[in-house]
Amino acid sequence: MERKVKYNYEFKLRCIGEVLNKNRSKESVAVENGISPTNLGRWLNFYVKYGKQGLLSRKNQNYSSDFKLKVIRTIEEKSLSLGEACLFFNIPNDGVIINWQRKFKAQGSAGLQHKPKGRPKSMTYKRAKKKSTKPLTREEELLLENESLRMQVDYLKKLQGLNSSRRSQAKQKAQAIYELRHRYDLTALLDYTGMARSSYYYYQKSNQVKDKYHEVKEWIKTIYHRHKGRLGYRRITLEIRNKGTIINHKTVLRLMKVLGLKSLIRVKKYKSYKGEHGKILPDILQRNFKAEQPNQKWATDITEFNVKGNKLYLSPIIDLFNGEIISYELSERPNFEQIINMLKKAFKKISNNTNLILHSDQGWQYQMKQYQRLLKDKGIKQSMSRKGNCLDNAVIENFFGIIKSELFYLEKFSSINQLKQEIRKYITYYNNDRIKLNLKGMSPVIYRAHYYQI
Repeated sequence: MERKVKYNYEFKLRCIGEVLNKNRSKESVAVENGISPTNLGRWLNFYVKYGKQGLLSRKNQNYSSDFKLKVIRTIEEKSLSLGEACLFFNIPNDGVIINWQRKFKAQGSAGLQHKPKGRPKSMTYKRAKKKSTKPLTREEELLLENESLRMQVDYLKKLQGLNSSRRSQAKQKAQAIYELRHRYDLTALLDYTGMARSSYYYYQKSNQVKDKYHEVKEWIKTIYHRHKGRLGYRRITLEIRNKGTIINHKTVLRLMKVLGLKSLIRVKKYKSYKGEHGKILPDILQRNFKAEQPNQKWATDITEFNVKGNKLYLSPIIDLFNGEIISYELSERPNFEQIINMLKKAFKKISNNTNLILHSDQGWQYQMKQYQRLLKDKGIKQSMSRKGNCLDNAVIENFFGIIKSELFYLEKFSSINQLKQEIRKYITYYNNDRIKLNLKGMSPVIYRAHYYQI
């Protein structure tokens, strides 16, 4: 099995400094230092929340049984992943929590109690019996007998739980002994089951097979964190397939559950309808969102962001052919100048009289005579959704849901300027790197380039 490397405090602090102080990406720092981006991300999270204390080694730290129980209950109630639980409770290793969960499942709260160091009493009695010629007292005999009966009962229960047609009887015995070896004397277990010590170690060695999905799990974690948790199992499957590995999406879903990873939920939206301020036009699009080529059908709308009481408005144009953002404008007020600037940027990318359709809702901006005249002069057909029918402009609404769930609701923004910078970065990422299922696993820009190549 792969050896787990331990890193000292100074090494962790130096790697974190490369990311925070020199504005380098986690991936580049991880590659340079020969570590996993997942490890570096975990160190960053602990450092941001707990400072330098979060990086210190806590080997052999004792936790109270109440604390262990609280961790297990919180994971169940809040559906936390192991990584989230470690960060929440400042526990450096998720293996510690796994051990607590295993003991709690087997013995309940009693399994979480602190056990004194040294050999169990039953083993002490056995060693005393072998070394001393002094006969055991009646109390000692009863303790040994009681321990032996408990061991037999636990062994039979464990064997029944492992009963499977795929395992030989000897393998089942060895596995049951392996799972009970920390609770009872190994020699006593082997004597009771009649298994030779050499046979027991043989089966244990044969069971230590490397996880065949180890590499896939590492890819899943890397892809998930690189996209900041924005991808679900279907798009992660496509990313893995793009690397040349054929894998079923159900396998990826199962592995993501094992790793405690899941995509985040999206939320919506801002409405700009304020009644009739100009001319209302018919719905030419009629919810036919499919376009056969680029710059055939566009859609536009406005959405609102709120940062500490200050508002920011995003007005984009999206191409229905590949979902690419053609142009956009950010403004701290939803004024008409924002719409004009967005149009001017978009007009530079097309020629006149392209017979293009630009669809919007019945917002006051799109009813303005100046807006409608600009479209007409460019040779663009204007289309409007029916009043109160957000589904008539579903593609742009979908984009707003995506950018809010994948960017705005993932981070806490301190200012409007910070949000502006991150939106610009995100739209670049959305156009160039974010793959889509309906684009055959390609990003919008790559899909457009692929169309022109064909």
